[in-house]
Amino acid sequence: MSAGTRVRVLVYALLLAFVPMEAARAAERPLTLEEAIALALEKNEGILIERESLTSAESAVTGARGAYDPFLELQGGWLRARPPVNSAFSGAPADEAAPVSQVADAFAGVRQLLPTGGEVSVRAAASRGTTDSVFTLLSPAYATQVGVELRQPLLRDRAVDAARFGLRVTASDREQVMASLRTEVSDTVSAVESAYWRLIAARREVTVREEAVRLAEEQLTETSLRIEGGAAPETEIAQPRAELERRRGELLASRELASRAQNALKLLILSDADALWVDQLVPTDDPEVDSLTVDVAASIDQALASRPELEAAEAELERRRAESALASDGVLPQLDVVVSYDRLGLAGSQNSAGETLPGLPTQIPSGLEGGLRRSFGTLGDGDFYDARAALVFQIPIGNRAARATAAIARSGERQAESDLTRVRKAVRAEVLDAAAALETAAQRIDAARAAREAAEVQLSAEQERYAVGLSTNFLVLTRQNDLSLARLDEIAALTDYRQARTEMARATGTLLDQRRVQVNGSSNSG
Repeated sequence: MSAGTRVRVLVYALLLAFVPMEAARAAERPLTLEEAIALALEKNEGILIERESLTSAESAVTGARGAYDPFLELQGGWLRARPPVNSAFSGAPADEAAPVSQVADAFAGVRQLLPTGGEVSVRAAASRGTTDSVFTLLSPAYATQVGVELRQPLLRDRAVDAARFGLRVTASDREQVMASLRTEVSDTVSAVESAYWRLIAARREVTVREEAVRLAEEQLTETSLRIEGGAAPETEIAQPRAELERRRGELLASRELASRAQNALKLLILSDADALWVDQLVPTDDPEVDSLTVDVAASIDQALASRPELEAAEAELERRRAESALASDGVLPQLDVVVSYDRLGLAGSQNSAGETLPGLPTQIPSGLEGGLRRSFGTLGDGDFYDARAALVFQIPIGNRAARATAAIARSGERQAESDLTRVRKAVRAEVLDAAAALETAAQRIDAARAAREAAEVQLSAEQERYAVGLSTNFLVLTRQNDLSLARLDEIAALTDYRQARTEMARATGTLLDQRRVQVNGSSNSG
């Protein structure tokens, strides 16, 4: 070997040693596929965002249910009034233009929406009033009231109203977000598995390239010895030297690809402040697996029952149906029945300012003399009451706005139905594609393994022929390249098969079950 050749070999050796020296400085972190998935589910930003969206959607459902929370109303007030009265019968004391009245009152009421679209309210009121009007019998006077009122729609708002619409919409929105979360988790698991197997393939490719370099170095050494012994001309060294340099370049490129594959996996499983960013990930799982027989028809049925994308499309359709129902209900006229019943109470003391007028009663009716307690007592007697039943009818003439809204809502519902059909078709196609890819990948493994075994035999035979002078550098190097390609093809076949298995599980909606990942509410566990 000439001095120039030795220098070039030394330079390449230093270049090749640089990467492993740098790698050696980083700690190696063995990593199983299950651990990688768990890290991704814990730290992936997309999943964290979807979890927060689910929390918001659940809060929206709770808020929609709040429409049926009872509404309590309390009022209390005091009034002093002396309005001018332009009448000879103003009731004002002598030499006064108007009587003076004072009222202190209190009101309490509870309103409650009903699942039928109606509303029931219960109310109670009490007041104490005084006046110096000569025409007023009681002063102070205590008035009380308790009652109940029911308002029930018969046409509009009977089948659906704003409260029930809100419940349906928020429930469908929550289902959509839940499906989106499941989709994000499934896609994350799929991406992690794909990145994991690609890293294994990249590391194995580095091993194949290193072996190729070693074989080329051996061939170069053997050729140099033959030249020094006079068994081969000086020009014979050119071919193995050029091949060695080419393979070293491929080795450097494969190491860069392995580094990029590792970074791609880190991007999926690590947080921003994770210490593992500077570590070397060492996958420990074996990509070699037994072949899987696929029942395509059963897989399609499974996908149609399990894919979260279909759940999201169905939830969107339910939302559009709720909007259409509410809009169609708005076309109907408003016809409500109102029924109410109140009991009234009254008690008080003789008005000291009252005057006796011919023909008018001056004595307090029996049973009404007393204070607030007596006023409540008269409620139980039932002598004073207010019963009411009414129909309330209302409709805009023409009602064009409501009809237009209903037409738009029906169009949105039909669009959602078409979108659901589109998603179902896409799911079927994805399952068929995944099944075909899985079958092809399984067949490629056997073919690639047989090709690699044949390439090993051919290289061994060619090396034996070269050793006895019956072959050439060109043929030996060619057989070495054939073996390297066959090994890379086998690695690619195994990797593609594992990725095809993952894609098949994702396409059928069983990936999370197979990996024992549960998506319950806003928490995930693997």
